[in-house]
Amino acid sequence: MNLDDTQKKQVAAWLHAGLKLSEVQKRLETEFGVHLTYMEVRFLVDDLKLMPKDPEPPKTEAILPPPPAAPLKTAPEPLPETAVPPLPGGHVSVVLDSLARPGALVSGKVTFSDGQRATWYLDEMGRLGLQPDLAGYKPTAEDIKSFQMELQTQLQKMGF
Repeated sequence: MNLDDTQKKQVAAWLHAGLKLSEVQKRLETEFGVHLTYMEVRFLVDDLKLMPKDPEPPKTEAILPPPPAAPLKTAPEPLPETAVPPLPGGHVSVVLDSLARPGALVSGKVTFSDGQRATWYLDEMGRLGLQPDLAGYKPTAEDIKSFQMELQTQLQKMGF
């Protein structure tokens, strides 16, 4: 790994620009005629005390519910859910579906203290999604906290 100072500066510039080690390896060969293995490139970067940039994670603004899927003809029909009336005294009620929504580990309905309802789901990545029945509805912070606590209790009963 005998690179001169100009080549070392170029490697640093490539890494600063966000190139991956494999891309640096290819450029070393094409631009400088230096053939290094991937491991040798890693050692070079370490010797130069450089750190490759991590790719920026994709930015997500909101968790969108999975698209509704057409019912499968071979799947059994889900059990009918009973309507949950508004609860007196500011309580939140959580009901789990007998058959989870497509793309979800578990799903169900929630009735907030003001009587508004929403569908909720927990996806395979552990993300919680909430889709109110009334467009634009936002439950109070106290209702969200009660919902999360009740959901945790219900999930613990199921072994999650």
